[in-house]
Amino acid sequence: MASDMNDYFNKKKSENGGGFNKGSSNSNNNGPKGPQMPEMNFNMSGGKAAIMYFVIAIVLVLVLAKPFIIIEEGQRGILSTNGKYQDQALLPGLHFIVPVIQKVYIVDTKVRIINYTSRVEGSINNRESGIITKPAITVLDKRGLPVSIELTVQYRLNAQFAAQTISNWGFSWEDKIINPVVRDVVRNVVGKYEAELLPRERNTIAAAIEDGIRKNIESLKNSPAILQSVQLREIVLPKKVKEQIERVQLAKQEVERAQQEVERAKQEALKRAAEARGVAEKARIEAQGKADAITIEAKANAAANIEIAKSLTPRLLQLEQMKVQNKFNEALRENKDAKIFLTPGGSTPNIWVDMKESRQKTTAVH
Repeated sequence: MASDMNDYFNKKKSENGGGFNKGSSNSNNNGPKGPQMPEMNFNMSGGKAAIMYFVIAIVLVLVLAKPFIIIEEGQRGILSTNGKYQDQALLPGLHFIVPVIQKVYIVDTKVRIINYTSRVEGSINNRESGIITKPAITVLDKRGLPVSIELTVQYRLNAQFAAQTISNWGFSWEDKIINPVVRDVVRNVVGKYEAELLPRERNTIAAAIEDGIRKNIESLKNSPAILQSVQLREIVLPKKVKEQIERVQLAKQEVERAQQEVERAKQEALKRAAEARGVAEKARIEAQGKADAITIEAKANAAANIEIAKSLTPRLLQLEQMKVQNKFNEALRENKDAKIFLTPGGSTPNIWVDMKESRQKTTAVH
């Protein structure tokens, strides 16, 4: 069995060897090219592998070396070539660089905030978010009393001179420019006032602080930063000063309350006086009206009497006398004891007395 297997493999071996030799001799004699096909396939596969390896190498170089950078809006790129900064910052967009030789540093040009506050919870200096918290600024007032000032400063890096700013001040330019200027200006402004006057002069102090910070920053070479705004949030006074101010405020409130009471009493008195004057004026007007009415009536009666007097003539008087005489005559017929008294000249009234009755009666007849 073993001999049979050996014979089989030997036969196969001789056949394979003979085939390759025949193919080789046919190749030299320009015979059929069928036996050369496997060799051509082998060479084509090797070329494709080489191309693939080359592409992979390029990709690896691009990934590892990163010869490009993308700058987003609100940022600028500071290009460094062999350690030297380029004068102009790179604008937002895609930029290609030479790996190893060149490097780009990204700086933020968006608005940033520094909060100076007494209520600092832990260390909050999140520069990536653009918000930095620092302790409140302690200032000595005009008399040497300590006062704490809380404020918020909004600013941003001047994009036009970003490269020069980083070159001159470094990447910690905020701590070298903004913070020292703010503290220096606040101390100079607040130090001119006494602590008791600070709350009353709050608006003036806030305007002076913002104006001073703006002038100091803008006076720096190449204007490294642009100040957006400064808000004075709180003036923290010493406890004793606070208590004193509260006492003064209470005293002022009491004075104002007393003045209001006095003013109210004055108004009430003026009101009552006005009412009294009104009543008196009303009475005067009514009395004047009555007097005027009497005067008018008297004048009318007098005028009437004058007119009547003008109308009396001697004949009219005689006629009236005759009428009265007739009445007396009629009276004498009824009472013969009656006595008649005639006024001289025959003018009226005539008077007669009834003597018949025990009780005398006197009658005036017109």
